[in-house]
Amino acid sequence: MTAKVVLVPGLGLGPESYAPTLRYLEAPYEVMTLPGYGARANQDDDLHTEALAERLTERLTGQQESAVLVGHSASCQIVVAAALNHPQLVKALILVAPSGDVRASTWPTLASRWMRSAIWDPPRHVPTLTRQYFRTSFSSMARAMDAARHYDLAAAIPGLKVPTVVLRSKHDRLCPPRWNQALGDLAHGEAWTLPTGSHLPGLTNGRELAAFIQRYAGVYKNG
Repeated sequence: MTAKVVLVPGLGLGPESYAPTLRYLEAPYEVMTLPGYGARANQDDDLHTEALAERLTERLTGQQESAVLVGHSASCQIVVAAALNHPQLVKALILVAPSGDVRASTWPTLASRWMRSAIWDPPRHVPTLTRQYFRTSFSSMARAMDAARHYDLAAAIPGLKVPTVVLRSKHDRLCPPRWNQALGDLAHGEAWTLPTGSHLPGLTNGRELAAFIQRYAGVYKNG
């Protein structure tokens, strides 16, 4: 049976960030936004990773089958926390361009890595990214990032009990090759680098990302 796919946008992004991937996805899916991750945060919202993971799993509870969870960048930490706390709800994890390295989590380091990644992004993506960031709001993004950068993904990920694939694109500096491989090893899963793109594989590598998701969701195609 094909599992449902639940995709959580990255920091500040919305459903549009997965649009090129969803065009190729032949599995039932839902994009779930969270405060700071596609939705504007209220002042009293708890934006720490564990709190957002509980919000996510509350929305998963009641589904008939476990789901494949897809996270991007900082939302990878949210789907990992959800899988650790509620493994019965999760069939597999797809971690796309994961951040979460506490050794490189200072604001100057994050800003430098983001800029060195962004120069590889096609200019045509600027309008849609701008709309998504303004909708989420920069204050929500700053609060969410300040919480996310203290979550130690490398310490958490060995506790996973679900199949996991970690992938990045060639020019991504927020998720460098060694970090990507380390997470794959710690999860006893797969680690891959896509041959093109930077920190936005959902936009730039839609066909390839969809193929990974479908394999873990149980979509098998002839030929």
